[in-house]
Amino acid sequence: MTPDPDYQRIGRIAFVTVSVALTVFMLWRFLPALAWAAVLAIATWPLRQRLVALGVRPWLIAMLLTALLALALMVPLALIGIQIAREVIVVAQSLRGWRESGLATPDWIAQLPLVGSYVASWWQQNLADPQGARELLGRAQSLGVLHWTQLGSELAGRIAILLFALLALFFLYRDGPQIVAESERVADRAFGSAVRRIGADAVNAVRATVNGLVLVGFAEGVILGVAYWAAGLPHTLLFTFATAVLASVPFGAPLIFGIAALTLAAQAHLVAAILIVALGVAVTFIADHFVRPVLIGSSARIPFLWVLLGIFGGLETFGLVGLFLGPALISVVLAIWRDAGANRV
Repeated sequence: MTPDPDYQRIGRIAFVTVSVALTVFMLWRFLPALAWAAVLAIATWPLRQRLVALGVRPWLIAMLLTALLALALMVPLALIGIQIAREVIVVAQSLRGWRESGLATPDWIAQLPLVGSYVASWWQQNLADPQGARELLGRAQSLGVLHWTQLGSELAGRIAILLFALLALFFLYRDGPQIVAESERVADRAFGSAVRRIGADAVNAVRATVNGLVLVGFAEGVILGVAYWAAGLPHTLLFTFATAVLASVPFGAPLIFGIAALTLAAQAHLVAAILIVALGVAVTFIADHFVRPVLIGSSARIPFLWVLLGIFGGLETFGLVGLFLGPALISVVLAIWRDAGANRV
């Protein structure tokens, strides 16, 4: 008896669906690492292609680029980790001193408009008075121990993801062309030739988002870092690194340069604090309203409003890697929409 082709097709689809679902379930904890590897590979693929054109072997390219990215990611994190460990010791010693003798109210607090008297009164009761300082800082210290314990566990998980991402990145660099060719053949059979153009739009969106977020955020961090150093801000390296990281998220840098300005104001450097805020607002305004729309929107053919929605939606849904996956998904949906409007799907 000849099998019914319809039953064969249904069985094949069911088998493929179940196999893919089980594979995704099995690899669920590794998907963030694979996503990061894909983002890094897409962002640096033009460099790989240039090395291929120079005649360098794929396995050597994979080793070199993976090692370079590992150094670029791990060395700054290690330096910042060492600096944070040192600062934690200093902060812990300061907290012990403040709990014993209290923290005197700065003279400038009472001079703040509208809220100065209230803030000075709260400071006097809770920080300047040794009994209030012991109670308040004691609670903060107990919460800090728990926070640092949780942070250490979270950091270990992030390091594991980074290591798996670098391992996957090596194989993407080495076998990337074969993976792309096989993916294109499967996509052509399953969805038609239009999927290649949609996939190219998604790749361009990821690369443009990396350039627009990471490189622009790094530039913001460098500019404001120089300003922090010139203003005499303590812990300049930490503030610079935090600014560069949060500047990768549109409108994220003001949190850090705002804290930097408050730190300078607390040391009675009011002019420097005002200048830091003014420079920070100017830099972030230019970056978020002019530079990023050009880098991301023009390269990925996505209106910047949709880029922002993709960035924040991806960040909320997928975590940090969603910064790059979100715009890619938006680009896919917009490509499908445009094809439907042109009667190509």
